[in-house]
Amino acid sequence: MLTALSIRDVVLIEALDLDFGAGLGVLTGETGAGKSILLDALGLALGARGETGLVRQGAAQAMVTATFDAPAPGSAVANAMAQNGLEIEPGEPLLIRRIVKADGGSRAFVNDQPASAGLLRELAPSLVEIHGQHDDRGLLNPRGHRALLDAFARLDTGAVAIAHRAWRGAEDALAVARAEQDAAERDREWLEHAVAELQALDPQPGEEEALAERRATMQRGEKVAGELQAIAELLEGSEGGLSQLRQAARILERVANQHDALGDALAAIDRALTEGGEAQDRIDAAAEALAFDPAALEADETRLFELRAVARKHRVQPEELPALLETLATRLARVEQGGAGIAALTLATEAAHAAYRDAARALSAARTEAATRLDLAVEGELKPLKLDAARFRTLVEPLDESQWSASGMDRVEFAVSTNPGAPFAPLVKIASGGELSRFILAMKVALAEEGGAGTLIFDEIDRGVGGAVASAIGERLARLAQGAQLLVVTHSPQVAARGTAHLLIAKRHDGIVTRTGVTPLDAGQRREEIARMLSGAEITDEARAQAVRLLEPA
Repeated sequence: MLTALSIRDVVLIEALDLDFGAGLGVLTGETGAGKSILLDALGLALGARGETGLVRQGAAQAMVTATFDAPAPGSAVANAMAQNGLEIEPGEPLLIRRIVKADGGSRAFVNDQPASAGLLRELAPSLVEIHGQHDDRGLLNPRGHRALLDAFARLDTGAVAIAHRAWRGAEDALAVARAEQDAAERDREWLEHAVAELQALDPQPGEEEALAERRATMQRGEKVAGELQAIAELLEGSEGGLSQLRQAARILERVANQHDALGDALAAIDRALTEGGEAQDRIDAAAEALAFDPAALEADETRLFELRAVARKHRVQPEELPALLETLATRLARVEQGGAGIAALTLATEAAHAAYRDAARALSAARTEAATRLDLAVEGELKPLKLDAARFRTLVEPLDESQWSASGMDRVEFAVSTNPGAPFAPLVKIASGGELSRFILAMKVALAEEGGAGTLIFDEIDRGVGGAVASAIGERLARLAQGAQLLVVTHSPQVAARGTAHLLIAKRHDGIVTRTGVTPLDAGQRREEIARMLSGAEITDEARAQAVRLLEPA
C-alpha cells in the first residue's frame, strides 16, 4: 500500500508531501488544476521515462519519493529486490526515490540503494495498478487477460509449465541427436578410415614422450661412444698412457735404490697408475651404460615419426591421439547405433508432448469453467452501473500448436456486446468512454478478491456519467476499497462523497509564478468542495444541502 508521496519541483509543484491510508481516497479539483501531475509524479517513481519537461522551470532537478508498506517475505517485490542485490530489513518500509535533472539524465534509489529504472518498472505492477479510460496496459490489454482469468479461478499453471519445459527439452535433445546423426552419416566413410588407422597405430598415453626421451638417450650414446673408445685406446693401448707408466715403473724399480728421489718418483708413478685405473673403470662403466642397439634406435624413431605424422594429419598433439581415437570411435558407434538412440528420443518426445497436451487440456477445461463464473460475476455488476443491455464474455479459444507455451494452449480475451443482438467485440473496441469506464469497474470489482497490486488508482473513470450511474460507480468503488487502498481522480460529486479521505488539487498564482497545491479536506471543506462540484463556481445553499445528502450514506 502507498503510504506517502513526496514531490519536489515537478512541473507546477514546488514542494508537496502527502500521506495516504487504506480505503477510498478521492482527488478532486477544477479542470486543469494539475491532477494529472500527481499521477505523472507517481509514474516517475514507478519507472516511467524521466522527461526533463517534468522539472519545474528554474529548478535544477525534480525528485519524487514514494513510500510503500514493507514487502512481505517471498513476495514478488521482495524477490525482485533480492535478485537485483538490494537489501531490505524485515518490516522496513519500501522507499522508491527518482531524480530527474533539468539538463538530462535520471537516477533511481530503492531504500537509498542505487537502482535502475528497469527495476522500478519490474516492481511497479506489484505496487500500483492505474486504470483509466485509455489505459491499454491494464484490463484493456488482451495479453494480460489469461493471467487475470487464472488469478480469478485460482488456477495453478505450474504443472503445465513443467510439462512444457520437459516437452521442449525432449524436442531439443531429439533435434540435436538428429543433427549429429546427419553430420555423422556424412562423415561415416572418413570415420571408419580414421578409426581403423588409429586402432592399427594403437597410440598409448605418454608413449610419444617416452619414445622421444629414449631416442634422445640413444642418440647421445651414439655420439659419445667413439670418444670413449678413443680415450680407452689412449689409456690402455700398446702405446697408451697406462702402458707407458707401467714400463717406467719397472725401470724405476731397478734403479730406485740408487737415490732417494728415485724412490719418491716411483711412488708417484704408482699413484698415477692407481688413479688411471680408476678412471679407466669409470669410463668402461659409462660406455656400458650408454651402449645402445642401433636396431632399437631405428625402431623407436620409426614409431615416433608415425605417431607425429598421424597427429599432424588430425591436427592434434601426439599425446591427444588416444583421446581422439576414443572420440572418433564413439562417433562411429553413434552412427552405427544412432537409429536406436533417435528412436528412443522420439518416443520420449512423443510421451512428453502427450503429457503436456493432457495437462494443458485440463487447464483449458478449468479455464472454460472459470470463464463462465467470471462472466456471471461481471454481468452481475453491469445492471447497477446502468449497462442492463450489455453482455460480457470471456473467450477461451485454442491456439495453434506452434503457439503453445508454458501458460497452456489457450488464448483468453474479454469481449463485450453493448446492445441486444450486437456481436461480441474486444473490450478495447468499445466506443463510449463512459461505457468503457463502467465495464472496467465491473471487471475490477469481480476480480477484486484475487489480489494484485496493493494500490489501485482510477483516473477519471467516471467521466461522462452522472446521476444514478455515478452513484452506482461510487458505491462500487467504496466496496472495492474495503480492506484495500483505492485512489480515484474524479469530477463526480457522487463518487467524491464516497471517499474516506478527500484531497483537493488547485492552482495558486502569487502574481509571479503559478503553483499546484494539494490540500486534505476536513468534513466542512469536503461539503464545500462537493457543493462546488454540483453547482460550479457559485456555490448555492441548495448545492450545500445536496452535498450533505450525498455525504450522509458515506
